[in-house]
Amino acid sequence: MASNFVRPLGSIASLVLACGFVASAAAQEVTGSATTTTRPMSASLANVTQAMLDGAGSDSKNWLHSNGSYEQTRYYAGKQINAGNVGKLKPAFVFQTAVLESMETAPIVDNGVMFLTTSFNHVYAIDAKTGEEYWHYKHKLGPIVTVCCGNNNRGVAISEGTLYMGTIDAKLVALDAKTGTLLWDVQIADPDKGYSETMAPAYVDGKILIGTNGGEYGVRGFVKAFDAKDGKLLWTFYTIPEKGHEGVWNPKDATGRDMHRNIDAEKAAFAKDSSFYQQLGGGVWMTPAIDKKTRTVFFMVGNPSPDLYGAIRPGDNLYTNSMVAIDLDKGTYKWHSQYIAHDVWDLDAVSPPILTQAKDASGKMVDVVIHGGKTGHIYVHERNTGKLIRFSEAMIPQENMWVLPTKEGARMLPGANGGVEWSPLAVNPGLRLAYAANLHQPMTYHVEEVPYPGGKLWLGGAFKTIPSEEQWGRLVAVNLDTGKVAWGVKTPQPLIGGVLATAGDLVFNGEANGWFKAFDAKTGKELWKYNCGAGVNAPAVSYMVGGTQYIAVAAGGNNQIDAKRGNSVFVFALQ
Repeated sequence: MASNFVRPLGSIASLVLACGFVASAAAQEVTGSATTTTRPMSASLANVTQAMLDGAGSDSKNWLHSNGSYEQTRYYAGKQINAGNVGKLKPAFVFQTAVLESMETAPIVDNGVMFLTTSFNHVYAIDAKTGEEYWHYKHKLGPIVTVCCGNNNRGVAISEGTLYMGTIDAKLVALDAKTGTLLWDVQIADPDKGYSETMAPAYVDGKILIGTNGGEYGVRGFVKAFDAKDGKLLWTFYTIPEKGHEGVWNPKDATGRDMHRNIDAEKAAFAKDSSFYQQLGGGVWMTPAIDKKTRTVFFMVGNPSPDLYGAIRPGDNLYTNSMVAIDLDKGTYKWHSQYIAHDVWDLDAVSPPILTQAKDASGKMVDVVIHGGKTGHIYVHERNTGKLIRFSEAMIPQENMWVLPTKEGARMLPGANGGVEWSPLAVNPGLRLAYAANLHQPMTYHVEEVPYPGGKLWLGGAFKTIPSEEQWGRLVAVNLDTGKVAWGVKTPQPLIGGVLATAGDLVFNGEANGWFKAFDAKTGKELWKYNCGAGVNAPAVSYMVGGTQYIAVAAGGNNQIDAKRGNSVFVFALQ
């Protein structure tokens, strides 16, 4: 799953706290979908075209995708702020929202106007230079809201004057970017069965692409494409195929290590019952990457359901714990690469894929797609075929892999949170480095025989932190061409949020203790820091207004590691 609520230096007290709860809209003081207008929208707001979205990766003025571009490198092309002057960075303004809760938003910036989201699906439009508010939208949540890992939202998509947001009651909404007025909404799936939405959708060629959460509730995962004009469903790709989900009965993980599966027992169980595919999980937590040239969509698929009790779901459980490539126009299968077959450790593939270039085994530079895993590896794949070219050195400790969960609890590293959790990586293409925010949380894995509970939380056990063992984080730079770790910086608490790299040879990353820091992209040397007073557990973005470069990041804490809550977006510029 994308995140498991694990209190630092403690253990999971109950399965409800571990992964989710059901709440009513009224309980969260959301009385209905409503937009409050504070002042008229800026006349500079641009009509974002497809051409602008296609070229976003080299646009130093705007930040038009949650991860910067369709390639999702989170690499900002401007370098006004650089390794030589970042020490002069000061707050330009702080924008406070009305929601004091976990913040994972990556704001969109369109010609000086910032659009940001909060937990419980609020959207704000503000002046990206001054922080003055234009409008505030509050989504009316339905009576049933079933969430795994907090009531989070990770951002919006924008195109042609419209914003698009997925909601935790499993809807897709379209808002007028100028006014915040609701244009239309559609029900993506049934929240009563465990479905919800936290990812930032992707807009491309008139389509809105969005996946689903819910792998902990016995859902059948998917990615769907909707018509951006009216919300009409165009196609659906199910991450759990009706036939073939047993796979090839792979006894090893992607790195070649034995996973101690009892293949004979699994095959016997599968022969008796193979009808469990509709409750097999496979959520898609983060925004897909899109290759416009080959018309391919790349996304990561999460864990099978139930998380830890594998006897009820024999087989490889395709396409869980995989990178998947599908056709943009038809939603049809192209290829997949599975990291962990028949996962019983909740080490799903979550962090979004990145399109970049790297050397293949012969030393030739080729198009690749990469992923940072909860296993602690960065995986580099051929983009056209999915073939694994290499995996990086372990970025965090790995011990006792792959010990099987027991009733009493079996210790293994990494724990169920990673490695790299949902936190997006960043890539500096000139330096050939990928940057990853990692967690180190030693855990014990406990299994319990539990039948499908009908849309309720379904872990099949628990994973617990070990109070006597230290938890920490590590920001790591990995050479894409070799898989070698170039540098690593240890942090006192586990890292969740995501990374920003810039052409100024900087890497920005936040910590749960409130520190937001800048590092030298080449060496990892800390160059600047500022304490935001609450957990900086969201990925930063950068943009320019009036010739000035800004760095923006949300500081609202995080549900998963119980980081201190806040309600603000901090924006910085050179003094």
